[in-house]
Amino acid sequence: QVQLVESGGGLVQPGGSLRLSCVASRITFSAYTMGWYRQAPGKQRELVASITRDGTTNCADSVKDRFTISRDNAKNTVFLQMNSLKPEDTAVYYCKASALRQYWGQGTQVTVSS
Repeated sequence: QVQLVESGGGLVQPGGSLRLSCVASRITFSAYTMGWYRQAPGKQRELVASITRDGTTNCADSVKDRFTISRDNAKNTVFLQMNSLKPEDTAVYYCKASALRQYWGQGTQVTVSS
């Protein structure tokens, strides 16, 4: 069974930084496009950033210039480096693997507050 496990969330002050990690098990990791999504209370889940098999990245306008997505295929891991965090970044962040099938992680809470 496929497993995606996120970690690195927590409470951080505005302007701070956080790095999220997602470790995938039981998939051919290099064959998947990986993405980070987030969902804030009362809002729909939205794409934050994605990275293709060849390393092409895409970020939402709301996080562009602040967040960076990367992957380490040798470690079956995708990262989301979040800098200059704002209160509006507060959400549950989910890892997604997409190929013929798609899989989701359980999510990790990010709270940006003073």
